[in-house]
Amino acid sequence: MNGLTQLLHPDWPAPATVRACVTTRAGGASLPPYDSFNLGDHVGDDPAAVSENRRRLSEQFDIHPAWLKQVHGVVVADADPAQVIEADASWTDQAHIACTVMTADCLPVLFCDRAGTRVAAAHAGWRGLAGGVLEATLERLAVPAGQVLVWLGPAIGPSAFEVGEEVRDAFTAEHPQAAAAFVPGERPGKLLADIYQLARIRLAARGITAVYGGGLCTVSDPRFYSYRRTPQGGRFASLVWLDPLCV
Repeated sequence: MNGLTQLLHPDWPAPATVRACVTTRAGGASLPPYDSFNLGDHVGDDPAAVSENRRRLSEQFDIHPAWLKQVHGVVVADADPAQVIEADASWTDQAHIACTVMTADCLPVLFCDRAGTRVAAAHAGWRGLAGGVLEATLERLAVPAGQVLVWLGPAIGPSAFEVGEEVRDAFTAEHPQAAAAFVPGERPGKLLADIYQLARIRLAARGITAVYGGGLCTVSDPRFYSYRRTPQGGRFASLVWLDPLCV
């Protein structure tokens, strides 16, 4: 164990075989402005520091994270620690393989089934969310809606997520009720969006009502990286995996 203590653990009624965590900025080897537990290898940080941070994370939990090349799309991959796949979500039914997404304002979404046999993680920026990344993840998870548990991780909060009207239109085109997730901003033509509410609306449309988490704003909470707060910075990770030995 390497002593990573400043981690966030989801508060959701997942079965004992399901484990999950969210990293913070603390406990790593990266120097400013990436200080200190940056896990993104695409943001200009020292590759050796990123590699060390990833090693510490893997060692802490005896897991094999499946890192993705995220592109704000809707592709869902089979979690594979042996390669970096271009996708925005992954799923697995294999023990100790961690479905992993990196964010710094986008919404990380973790999934599991009530039986504790399948898990998934999705990276949901507004484009991926509107495009259907959560629905695509549910399809790959292949679990009846009533057996799915979802946790919404730290993301940009509704008081900070300023968007244009085209973002609202992208969501209301398919789900008119999504209009309730937008309020007028201070600047003309701008709106404030609640990405947590938008995710819940889309999940509910698929019959998913066991949704937990939400409410942690990456922009205002210095524990997390935030692209809007500090464009030159790192990425934190949200992970979910199966560990049968926890039963």
